[in-house]
Order: sequence, then C-alpha cells, then structure tokens
Amino acid sequence: MQRSSIQTFIRNNLTFQYTICAVLLLAAFFAAISAGSVFVPFSDIVRIILHRGGAVQGIDPSFIGIVYEIRLPRVLLACLVGASLALAGGAFQALLRNPLADPYTLGVSSGASVGAVSSIYFGINFLGIFTLPLFSILAAALTMFLVLLFAYAARSRTSMETLILAGVIANTFLGSFISLIIALTGDELREVMNWLLGSVSMRGWPYVQMILPFVIIGSAVLFLQSRELNAFAFGDERAHNIGMKVKNKQITVIIAASVLTGAAVAVSGAVGFVGLVIPHICRFLFGSDNRHLLPLSMMAGGGLLILADLLARTLISPAELPIGVITSIIGAPVFAAILFSNRK
Repeated sequence: MQRSSIQTFIRNNLTFQYTICAVLLLAAFFAAISAGSVFVPFSDIVRIILHRGGAVQGIDPSFIGIVYEIRLPRVLLACLVGASLALAGGAFQALLRNPLADPYTLGVSSGASVGAVSSIYFGINFLGIFTLPLFSILAAALTMFLVLLFAYAARSRTSMETLILAGVIANTFLGSFISLIIALTGDELREVMNWLLGSVSMRGWPYVQMILPFVIIGSAVLFLQSRELNAFAFGDERAHNIGMKVKNKQITVIIAASVLTGAAVAVSGAVGFVGLVIPHICRFLFGSDNRHLLPLSMMAGGGLLILADLLARTLISPAELPIGVITSIIGAPVFAAILFSNRK
C-alpha cells in the first residue's frame, strides 16, 4: 500500500518528476567533469564554464584545458547521445505499442552504423562534418522501414516476437556487412571496431557541433507529435477514427526517431539498450503520457550515458572500456526482465 501511494504521488506531481530528472542530470554532469586522473573542484568547474574556457584568476591553468577542451565536450556529447537514443526509443515504443522496441533491438542502430562506415570506406565528404550523420540517418530510416515491411509481410506488425525477430535479422545481416567492409580495408579501419562498440572519447567540440542540429530538429518534431503518440496507444483504427492521418504521423515519427538515432551513432558508434531501458523505467515511474514521458526520458537518458561514460573511463583507468559495454551490461538484464514480464 505504501509503495502504491508513493508511485501515485510521483505520477501525479509533474514538478517533482522534472525536478528529480534535472537534479540527476546535473549531478551526473558535474561529477563526470570533476572526476578523473586529475580531480577538478566543483567551484572551479562553474567558473571555467562561465568564463568559456578563458583565463580565470585563482585557477590552475591546466584545469582550464582539462575541463574546457577535454571533459566538457566529452560529457556534453555523452549527454546528447544518451538523450537522443532515449527519446528515439520512447517514440518507437509508443508508436509500435511494444516495450521492447528501441533503436538497438530493431536494428536501426546497426543500419546507422552501416551508413557511417560506408561513408568512411568510400571517402564521401560532400557535406563536410555533416556527411557522416547524414549517411547514418538515411541508413537508419531505411532499416526501420524494412523491419516494419518484414513485420507487415508476416501480418503481425505490432507483434513483439515478429518485431524483435526482424530486428535480430537486420542486426545479423548488417553486422556481417560491416565486418566485410572492415576485412576489405585491412589496417585502415581497424579502429572502426572500437568505434562500433561505442565511445565518446577524444571526439571534441566538432562532434558536439555535428550532432547538435539533428538533436534539436529530431526532438522538436517528436515533442510536437506527443499527443499523436498517445493516440497510437489505442490502436491505429481508433487514431484514424478521431481524424488523425495515421500513415503520415507514423512516417513522421519514424523519420524523426531515425534522425536522432543516426546522428547519435555517427558520433559515438552503436550504444545499445539506452533507448530500451530509460523509457521503460520512466514509464513505470512517471506514467505513459508522452507529452511528459519523452522529455523526461531525454533527461534521464543523457544522465545515464554520462554516468556510463564515467564508469567506462575510470573502472580500469588509465585504460578505457567502450561505453557500449557498460550500457549492454546494464541493459541486457533489463531486456530479459521486460521480455519475461510481458510473457507473463
């Protein structure tokens, strides 16, 4: 009874929901910038950020370089990647009415990886730094449409088993394609394997600039579709009966979520299970109203990936683990728990 009353209080108090997510995000943000081989005090971090990395009296000059040139862009990139994947996962789950849907399990992340690796392999660079995310986004969207086409052909588009099976097929096929490209290039792209496991290490400000426009566009579109995503919970026919253009909305959501996924994969590699775990936890704690679930998932996803990156660079310091390893260790048990829960 006590547990039920606490959950009711949380679900009915929007101020508390946003406050707790914002506090956790800020705590993860400053902890990740502060911790490392060189500890930087919290007060110094604030002063360095406010002065935009310029000279600050009373602060060790080495701290300025560590914070502004190394840790701050890395933490911001982890935050943007985590927020993008969590938001995309929440949108896919709402659209498909499937708690196991996310960019990783549906094969969308693998498709984005193929697009990124292909652009590197063929040396395509006609849009400068935006070429890589563009190819990732196009490949991610194409993969999502093919997975849904497979499910439609099986006459079970929203079936949990069919969608996950389609995602497994897509992941297997696209993974083989990536392996083929790496085998053909030899030593030139050996580092791609580490990139595919997921990392935000040594990316710097250019990668923050690369992903930021796509995060703004993709998240804005999905926020505007939050009411329509709520309508999808009652089924496509009910949504159509209330006057919604179902096909157009579905395509809009798929493209926006693919934009977020493709941009995230382009800068960090394939980071699994963030889009699965975070929306599911937020839905359990805060309810299923997508008008609030999506922004709350975005904040929680950013905070989770910041902490995952902090663990990745400190667990076996001075060496680093791929961030995808950390998220998979966390996400795989949750994935299994959700699967068994839905079967029951």
